[in-house]
Amino acid sequence: MVGKEVLLVYAALPPLRRRLNELTEVLDPAERTRADRFLTDGSRDRYILGHGLLREVLGRTLGCAPHEVTMERGRHGKPHLPGNEAYFNFSDTKDAVLIGLSPDQEIGVDIETLHRRVDHDAVAGHYFTEPEVAWIRASGPAAKARFLDLWTRKEAILKASGVGIMDDLHSLRVDRPRNAFMIGHAEFIAMAAPEYHVRTMHVGPDHFLSVATERAVEHMHLVEVV
Repeated sequence: MVGKEVLLVYAALPPLRRRLNELTEVLDPAERTRADRFLTDGSRDRYILGHGLLREVLGRTLGCAPHEVTMERGRHGKPHLPGNEAYFNFSDTKDAVLIGLSPDQEIGVDIETLHRRVDHDAVAGHYFTEPEVAWIRASGPAAKARFLDLWTRKEAILKASGVGIMDDLHSLRVDRPRNAFMIGHAEFIAMAAPEYHVRTMHVGPDHFLSVATERAVEHMHLVEVV
């Protein structure tokens, strides 16, 4: 089976900051309370901009005002719309947000920036399979880019499954060719669908993103908010 389509909405945060007050107004009381708990202005603003934009995207999809959108959380904390009127997922990084939307299947998305400070060799050794670590270490100057490629794929799959990050990511191998979208993982049989289709791409000069769905997608549309 093939899914109909996926809409990806990408926004770099610096241009979006001009709408901070406007997007604050569409948050519900619980979201505003959570925003106020962040210890830094940057983290608070990123939360407001990302979740305000999410409400706008979902509002357009459902035909209602952004503040009228109702979201629930699944057993493992993944947000969803009541009755699964559409499927969505959200990811942010230091300077960008990503929203994935599908009309007919679960979806997981992840975005990372090349500017992220991370000891990719140490993290890969802890979370990645041996072949994945070898692939990263063999890439020389491209090691960080390869690390982010694999990391976003892992996170997107886990978010699509609804279980979130697992303690042991060694068991989830994703170092397949970039266009071989189907990834199997035996443990997912007990948790969600046993196979995922993953697409990884670069957005702008600085960001990697991955999208995971249960079935292959016929059409994938990327919209950049400017």
